Amino acid sequence: MNGFPSHWLNPPGLKAASQVQREIAEITECDDRIGPVRRIVGVDTSMKWRDSRGPIHAAAAPISWPGGAAEIAASVTLVPDIPYVPGYLGFRETPAILAALALLDAPPDLMLVDGHGRSHPRRCGIATHVGVLAGVPTIGCAKTILCGRIEGELGAARGSRAPLVDRGEIVAVALRTRERAAPIYVSTGHRVSLETAVEWVLKLCDGRRLPLPIRLAHDAANAARRVAEAAQ
Repeated sequence: MNGFPSHWLNPPGLKAASQVQREIAEITECDDRIGPVRRIVGVDTSMKWRDSRGPIHAAAAPISWPGGAAEIAASVTLVPDIPYVPGYLGFRETPAILAALALLDAPPDLMLVDGHGRSHPRRCGIATHVGVLAGVPTIGCAKTILCGRIEGELGAARGSRAPLVDRGEIVAVALRTRERAAPIYVSTGHRVSLETAVEWVLKLCDGRRLPLPIRLAHDAANAARRVAEAAQ
């Protein structure tokens, strides 16, 4: 993991958290800086329904590339210091995600995060937060819009896309990954251009709405939650 100021994970309050997000957004790289991709990791979290203060169960699920063979996922359960507050999800979930990534036997060449990257009011969604702190090329894949609106018409065919625009800036692409399915919102997390992010997501969806690494991470995070709940 990269060295970073401690307050980037644990700010003293929401005003400080907003400033941290702006600081991270300032150093985010939105152009491609990706080496050979041999290992891709999906990241997701799980928690008890409507429990804004309880534990976070985070998982990092790697696949080999090319081929997409699943490797052993790593998971971590942590009780975060910060409750859920809309727009500040990164501060609640990033510590557990970084801990899960640290359990992998090698860092990923590319990471996909279930959540927004630059498509955030302060341009620092969880995919950007995690990508910058981990120092890994990262793509955000969100299922709902956090900010902005779709401009133009989004076709029904797989691969159809339309820009998601916020305050005059294209912050993501609304992407139809499966015919007639609801779109997902693909954004730059860190060190991946928006065009390249869309290309990778389409490669990894294999006929499903969400990319394989995120689906695997979703399953692993839910499994970690069930184990923790059973132990209570």
